[in-house]
Amino acid sequence: MSAPSPAPTLPVSLAANPKLSSWVKLVGEGRVAISSGKVEIGQGIVTALAQIAADELDVDIGRIEMIRASTAASPNEGVTSGSLSVQQSGRALRHACAEVRQRFLTAASERLGVDASLLEIDDGTISGPGNVRTSYWELACDVSLDHDANAGATAKIVAKRTVAGHPVQRIDIPDKVFARARFIHDCPLPDLLHGRVLRPDISGARLIALDETATRAVPGLVAIVRDGGFAGVVADSEVAAEAALKALRKGATWSAGEPLPDENDLAGFLKSQPVETTVIDVRTTAATPKLARTLRRQYIRPYIAHASIAPSCAMARWNGDRVHVWTHSQGVYLLRADLAIVLKVPAENIVVEHMEGAGCYGHNAADDVALDAVLLAKAVGGRPVRVQWSRHDEMSHAPFGAAMAIEIEADLDADNEIVGWRHAIWSNGHAARPGRAAQPALLAASEIATPWPRMVSTNPPAANGGGGDRNSVPLYDLKAWTVTSHRLLTMPVRTSALRTLGGQGNVFAIESLLDEVAALRGEDPIAFRLRHLRDERAKDVIRAAARRAQWKPQKQAGIGHGVGFARYKNTGAYCAAIAEIEGTDDIRVKRLTLAVDVGEAINPDGVINQIEGGAIQATSWVLKERVRFDRMRITSTSWTDYPILTFSEVPMVDVEIVQRPEIEPVGAGEAAHGPVTAAIANAVYDCLGVRVRDLPITRDKIIAAMELAS
Repeated sequence: MSAPSPAPTLPVSLAANPKLSSWVKLVGEGRVAISSGKVEIGQGIVTALAQIAADELDVDIGRIEMIRASTAASPNEGVTSGSLSVQQSGRALRHACAEVRQRFLTAASERLGVDASLLEIDDGTISGPGNVRTSYWELACDVSLDHDANAGATAKIVAKRTVAGHPVQRIDIPDKVFARARFIHDCPLPDLLHGRVLRPDISGARLIALDETATRAVPGLVAIVRDGGFAGVVADSEVAAEAALKALRKGATWSAGEPLPDENDLAGFLKSQPVETTVIDVRTTAATPKLARTLRRQYIRPYIAHASIAPSCAMARWNGDRVHVWTHSQGVYLLRADLAIVLKVPAENIVVEHMEGAGCYGHNAADDVALDAVLLAKAVGGRPVRVQWSRHDEMSHAPFGAAMAIEIEADLDADNEIVGWRHAIWSNGHAARPGRAAQPALLAASEIATPWPRMVSTNPPAANGGGGDRNSVPLYDLKAWTVTSHRLLTMPVRTSALRTLGGQGNVFAIESLLDEVAALRGEDPIAFRLRHLRDERAKDVIRAAARRAQWKPQKQAGIGHGVGFARYKNTGAYCAAIAEIEGTDDIRVKRLTLAVDVGEAINPDGVINQIEGGAIQATSWVLKERVRFDRMRITSTSWTDYPILTFSEVPMVDVEIVQRPEIEPVGAGEAAHGPVTAAIANAVYDCLGVRVRDLPITRDKIIAAMELAS
């Protein structure tokens, strides 16, 4: 006798927020309001979620109004990160909308006297035999959505979906193309004031004295705010705020700072610090391998800045003991939790409302600037205060992506087959987002008169994809391995979540060493990977990328080709990348060919956009990006000191989606970074015959690698 089928369960986000009305509302005549706890940060999520809702409700997507996330009304879905929006919010919405549709069919059946199975819905109009009809909006007063979702609701089968799975114009693009105010930077509130915050140039310095005399003479000054080591100004214009901040800086006295690591010996620094060591995974084999040699390689990733195109911005307004915050934070509920701790007020006294920001790739300074705005606004009697960080602020004080030192030892037999594998990571933690601990993670919380200690970054658990250890367990069928993570317990350079967390560094290391072993064997690197993979979806994306790139073209002087592959978090999207680079002078990536499998691609254009964006960002990381510092301060505080890929340097990017409409969707946003990094590094070897294991791959690094090889 076969085992009974497990009882149906609600999708995780719907189980946490089961009230249907928190997701779906009928508004006005002919409109449907859809709320999600996930936020738009340029990834096109509001469009994909609108497609899912339109499909399940049988309404035209033009009727869908996507409501910005707010703690006042939206479901609490934690944070928008980890390429989980479609996977979590999409599944919740699909289920909720399917149940809403069924509830309206039941109500229509009762009103029209027609069996529900004979009714059809077309753009919100419900019709049946004999030309009887009604609509969602006619029935809105009869159908209450203030009910918890039922786990037994059934969504449409793939064949009956007409919107999901097809390209749809993004909802957010028209405003951005036609320069309509959509970003928080462009949406001032009535009676708005402007604030700026004073922070040290020297790392770890604290404000110990402040002469305010010159600042008080600045025209347009409204207030000087000081709370221990936190100080700022509020003025009636941005010009006045900047002038007041400049005057305030001249009157500031700072304590001595804390020394920063040696920028040119990051591996030495990372491996010399106190750490928390965790064995991530072990695979053993009963057979005793015949060991012929061991390859020992070290790979280094520097600190990387978020480098958002627009510096972080927030607005806040107090009304008595209540405060309203407008922010481009990726987690409005998590930010609210930290604000409540710092302000010592109940969380229900705080409303945090999301507005889009111009660029965000993880935990940048969006949450920090929100607390800045709240602290300054408290001094101005109910008027809203807008705070925008400078580029210097953003590149100095926002969290960075953590530097990593990765050591891999590969044991080889006489045929250069891998018989053992040891992977060790040294890195700061990759997560210090607000709202996840008893102490706040916000910058100003460590500056006020009763300061909280600066949070030392941790790593998410392996079940959530891990942090420094993300993608460190090989997907390849190796005989034995041990994977170990060493998380630093000190943090002189502030770190938190940057796109992919440790995934980029680990995939770079694994795929680089696999390529080296394939070269030792004289085996085609794609054939080598396929031979060590059992997962057919993994094989399919590698084959698709190889076929599309016409792997491998005839060798040309000054041109190199390389491949990289990963499954994001080992549980998400599959992605393979093939890079074509030119190495006659500096390294130039000419073409990237990628194949991706995200399960059901809700909006194929959106998936391609995300893979293209990730590929280009990874190219910038690989060739250019590195936070610079001396022993006292961050020195890469402008685009000159922290160069990113320019438009003229952007490679041609060609993406193929391996369609799997029958499989639940996963996100695409972070799938390309690791594979592209590895593909470029492997292409450099193919072109120049040297392996650069210390990112970014610059001319100096290549020369150093050549000298080491000679």
